[in-house]
Amino acid sequence: MRKVVVYELVSLDGVAEDPDRFITAWDEMMDANLAQVIAGQDAVILGRRSFEEWASFWPTSDMEPFSSFINSVTKYVVTSRPLSRQWANATRVEGELARFVGALKERPGNDIGVHASLSVVRQLLATGVVDELRLVVAPSIAGSGQRLLGGSPPIRLEAIRSGLSPSGHLLADYRVIS
Repeated sequence: MRKVVVYELVSLDGVAEDPDRFITAWDEMMDANLAQVIAGQDAVILGRRSFEEWASFWPTSDMEPFSSFINSVTKYVVTSRPLSRQWANATRVEGELARFVGALKERPGNDIGVHASLSVVRQLLATGVVDELRLVVAPSIAGSGQRLLGGSPPIRLEAIRSGLSPSGHLLADYRVIS
């Protein structure tokens, strides 16, 4: 069965909104970590807002390794409206999200990524379909903004890997325990 893997950039106080505010350095270890995460994914789930922002940025970006990945990967967009932009391999999620993701996990393939899209992450965590969290924790306090896990139900996690990048970012991977 495929895994749902959430990859998020967060501040030390858990803020994940607008990571450009608190991720002030990026190093080769963070690049390698991202490359490892996306190498195992062949589908991505995005919320409407992230889709719209990313569809206007990534198709013309040369920021690798993510640009090539996100532009070619199958993208499932969680929205009740028709997609407002065209972007290669993007389709709207039909029906209830947890049921859609559960069925997607049963299909053959690699990991299913969830990037950005905080409300989608929270919904998927609350319904128990997330298998792993892969976090890059910045050595800074954002102070305000949407927190990744704000309003989430209690969830037990098991640490499966961690490391500290040269720029001081904690790279922490957790398995969700059912």
